[in-house]
Amino acid sequence: MTLEQVQAFYDLLTKDQGIYDQYYNKCCCRGFFGIWNWDKTKIVSFAASLGYNFTESELDQVWFENDAIVTESSVNSSEYGSLSQVAIGF
Repeated sequence: MTLEQVQAFYDLLTKDQGIYDQYYNKCCCRGFFGIWNWDKTKIVSFAASLGYNFTESELDQVWFENDAIVTESSVNSSEYGSLSQVAIGF
């Protein structure tokens, strides 16, 4: 159930530019060599402020396990591109 919460949270981010901007500003910082660092603790906290309930390990599952599943089924899917961009900030 909570993995569905993570997915629902990212679905919201892809549909609402204002919320995505808040997410980006509160949960991400630019590191060395142009690498974007996403703070999972801040992401979980930000999601909780919007009513979503999941843990950092569940966030990891969606980031890494679902990418592998989606990649296998359709690398060119626009949904995959959107979720990957939101999740890791590309």
